[in-house]
Amino acid sequence: MNTFDSHILIDAPVHVVRQLLLQPTGMSDWNPTFLSVSGSQQAVLGEQYAIQTRGGLTGHFEYRSIVGTRIEAHWAVPGFSETQRWELSPYNYGTHVRHTFEHHGSLTSLNRPAFAEVAPLRLNRLAARAESRVAVERVA
Repeated sequence: MNTFDSHILIDAPVHVVRQLLLQPTGMSDWNPTFLSVSGSQQAVLGEQYAIQTRGGLTGHFEYRSIVGTRIEAHWAVPGFSETQRWELSPYNYGTHVRHTFEHHGSLTSLNRPAFAEVAPLRLNRLAARAESRVAVERVA
């Protein structure tokens, strides 16, 4: 098992960040692991969303727990799976986000170097997406 953890302050309110995390079909816009996510546009606990990952692997993604500002999910492809957690906390106008994930499966040791910087990359791309959404809302 490999565990990764990172955090960031995002200049967007909690409800905006949470909304992005709960739009599974939009995850490929900011999560570098996924090329595509198919299924319902909103989060449904236990529903399996079809995914295609970098490297051409296919599998599924599912939300396991959504309780307030804590979201837990899981995705798997043959030989590899990830359990992830997102914790959101209000911070002034913005949001402090902690992202933690663990890898399991026979491909875990091979993929460790590739995932070393994924948590910060995911968070930075999520921040850019949330902050651009807020900027658009401010203009409208």
